[in-house]
Amino acid sequence: MESRKLKIRDLTLRDGQQSLFATRMSQKQIDHLLPFYENAGFYIMEVWGGAVPDSVMRYLDESPWDRLRSVSKAMKGRSLLSALSRGRNLFGYVPYPDTVLKGFYKEAIKNGLNVMRIFDALNDIDNVKESIKLINELGGIADGAVCYTVDPKEEPKAQKGFFSKLFGKKEDAPEKIFTDDYFVGKAKEMESLGAKIITLKDMAGLVNPLRAAAIISKLKAALKVPVDFHTHCTPGYGLASALMAIINGVDILDTNIWYFGGGSAAPAIELVYLFCKKLGVEVEVNMEAVGLIRNELEGVRRELDAYDLTKKFPRKFDPLTDQLPAEVDAQFDRAIAAAKALNEAALLDACHAIEDYFGFPKPNLLVKDAEVPGGMYSNMVAQLKSLGAEDLLDDAMRLIPKVRRDAGLVPLVTPTSQIVGSQAVSVALDRKKGNPDYSNPSNQFISLVKGEYGHTPVAVDPEFRAKITGSPVEHPYDVSSYRKPENPELPDFGGVKLASNDEEYLLLELLPSVANGFLRRRRQEEYKAKTAADGLATAEVAEEKAADEPITGETLKAPMGGRIISVKVKPGDKVKKGDILLVYEAMKMENDVTAEKDETVKRIFVKPDDVVGTDAVLVEFE
Repeated sequence: MESRKLKIRDLTLRDGQQSLFATRMSQKQIDHLLPFYENAGFYIMEVWGGAVPDSVMRYLDESPWDRLRSVSKAMKGRSLLSALSRGRNLFGYVPYPDTVLKGFYKEAIKNGLNVMRIFDALNDIDNVKESIKLINELGGIADGAVCYTVDPKEEPKAQKGFFSKLFGKKEDAPEKIFTDDYFVGKAKEMESLGAKIITLKDMAGLVNPLRAAAIISKLKAALKVPVDFHTHCTPGYGLASALMAIINGVDILDTNIWYFGGGSAAPAIELVYLFCKKLGVEVEVNMEAVGLIRNELEGVRRELDAYDLTKKFPRKFDPLTDQLPAEVDAQFDRAIAAAKALNEAALLDACHAIEDYFGFPKPNLLVKDAEVPGGMYSNMVAQLKSLGAEDLLDDAMRLIPKVRRDAGLVPLVTPTSQIVGSQAVSVALDRKKGNPDYSNPSNQFISLVKGEYGHTPVAVDPEFRAKITGSPVEHPYDVSSYRKPENPELPDFGGVKLASNDEEYLLLELLPSVANGFLRRRRQEEYKAKTAADGLATAEVAEEKAADEPITGETLKAPMGGRIISVKVKPGDKVKKGDILLVYEAMKMENDVTAEKDETVKRIFVKPDDVVGTDAVLVEFE
């Protein structure tokens, strides 16, 4: 009888480095690794999407399109190349019209992309159906991702007296929304729309082993297309849940290679390989080639030390040649037996012992208990630190279930995790200052409650919507109101356009804030090279600065550190209370800064793309 086979999607070059090293792998590092990948035989390599397009421009000053092309050229079609996108939002926070979706997918497939994994933060099928259709029409493979999440824990009730407990009416527990049938139903809808792969995507690592067994087995029974499982190890479930998925028939498993595995990333393929060997499941990967990649990744990780939060390397290990100590080998057998017996406690205990022996990070119990993604937690910590309000972390964490429920019980995945986390911090600050809850909703939270991101799993209370948006009526995003970004001429650089071709203009459409600065730097470099070639003097472009005269008028200061996106006023403008003066980005949330009273603008101290600290002076009034 032919052994069962397991296909692997390698996440190392995208999700792995994003989860562990803040997406800081440079093009040089990627290019160094690619020759070793050519013969590895991964079914799919995830190399693009997610935070890559933003991060490579923002932090590395590199082109996302160049990265995709370089991987495609090096791999020569040996593995399918995949990217992650947020359905109608792609990589940004704005729902785009079909013309933008089509232009982006066409360019991505032309540059070597094969598989586009599409998810929606609300699991709203309306937000993914057009992407599935377009990707199939353009010759790509549509991978429909169902986002896993859990119902929030019940808020602690006030203690009741003895007689109230004895005779009082028993309160019903809130209805469970995120049941097995909920996820299977979403998967079947995606399959019916044309998805060629269905992924159970657990971005926060919250799928415990028994839940993984239940959902994967039900997906296999309900679907005709291959089923993929994606999870993370942050709360300590990842390896055990991956084993459960294998036992219950999953077709494709997402893994990372050793030094980029475990912790807040997906499980290491080497541990998965050892489990499969004992189960008689053939892992369809060349493990000798994986060993060559592993050796190179150790050095790459050392180069990324500044972004390595754990700085603890797993012990060196080659599953093809190294012998396990008998007691460790026994833990693999114990884990398999426990998984087959559905003994979750014993399974987790064995998997944690395995990870502990190899030196992988221990489970993050705070993330496990709070049931939030690790990235969401770290964003909240950073936001509070920038405000000098670290003492509010516990309060903000306790507010997450309330904010989720108020906003329609949204799943905690990108971007809703950032929106909810940022708003929980804001509400904690409101309470500390004695202000009403939601005194300062972010633009994204307003859009979410308004309905612009799509249909939430539970309807938003009209009274709450009116409080946040000014109207009780749901208002879906009207894509017909979409306005293409300007592509201005740049007089300082010889009058050339900011975006010089279609792929650069797509970056302006998808990530306008970061792409603007990135493209300006490209045009400046080209202009300096041209003037040098023409024998002209190369002068640095002078930045506009406010005069050095002392500040005498009232000022507007930055509420927290961030990046200026746009300035809506100029010196001499008369503004009324509530007028938007500028828009800035903090923790990936956009915030309008408005006039507190009727004023006249005297000086502006910032321009788009400037990075400012908390309390930096932005505007002076007369």
